[in-house]
Amino acid sequence: MATRDVYERQFDESCGKSCGNASCPECGGQVITDAGERRCDSCGLIIDGHSIDHGPEWRSFERTERKRVGAPRTPTRHDHGLATEIGRHVDANGTPIPGERRQQLSRLRTQHSRSRYQSSRERRLAHGLDEVRRLAGALDLPDSLRDQACRCFRSAQQADLLPGRSIEAVAAASVHAACRCAGLSRTLAELVPLARVADSRVRSAYNALNTELGLPAKPVPPVEFVPRVADALDVTDQIRRRARSLAETSSDEWAHRGANPHAVAAACVYTAAAERDWPLTQSRVAAVSDTSIKTIRTHYQTLSEADVRTSTLS
Repeated sequence: MATRDVYERQFDESCGKSCGNASCPECGGQVITDAGERRCDSCGLIIDGHSIDHGPEWRSFERTERKRVGAPRTPTRHDHGLATEIGRHVDANGTPIPGERRQQLSRLRTQHSRSRYQSSRERRLAHGLDEVRRLAGALDLPDSLRDQACRCFRSAQQADLLPGRSIEAVAAASVHAACRCAGLSRTLAELVPLARVADSRVRSAYNALNTELGLPAKPVPPVEFVPRVADALDVTDQIRRRARSLAETSSDEWAHRGANPHAVAAACVYTAAAERDWPLTQSRVAAVSDTSIKTIRTHYQTLSEADVRTSTLS
């Protein structure tokens, strides 16, 4: 029968020392634990000394585990989330605060908010990080990408890329850079209406970030945009699968040409719909993909010629 570890240990109540079954590697004597040290009771050899205990110094008998500190450090705040806040209506024990005390706390809260930023540089950083969090929430990005975008904005400020540029533009460019580095299919056409700044300023800020910071941005393949275009056009599953197949087979070729992957995905959906006589016009596809009819027509002709060549070779 298996025994628990508690039965394999001994404790001497007279001296407050615990004894185990281990033996001394030098003399073979009994090893005891005393004041955080494991030593031999015979020769005095110290085997382990003051090991670090990474666990809490208390035991919790409640359903919810008790916490010692607040939230961890986060790159989404200018002070890494280590600042304190003054309450409004109740104190730490949940007791309502009386009127006179509430007025005093209101004045203290005003002074506290004014002293949060030590310089104008911190104020600009806080404003930029707030804008990054707002854009990430509007685009429904995961927390990891939001944190990466905040780090990108910090790097831009450390590299002195903010002077001469709008904070909103750099924040939008940081979000777009995080999406590009992660290979996420988010275009500037989706980001610019939320950024409250002109498209040209966001593009200029992103080019500066990409050049000065050396971002590991990778091109997004057209196959990542196919589901979104297909959802917008409400096509059948057969057309979706065919469009995805066209985008996968021609992904490398379009990357070398430098074509817009969103437009290529729209052309793949239109080509797949044309093969199955689905009622879909080039103007509607161009409007959904935010491109021109000529671009859709050019990509469609290229895909049709490539399909003919593949059929001839096979």
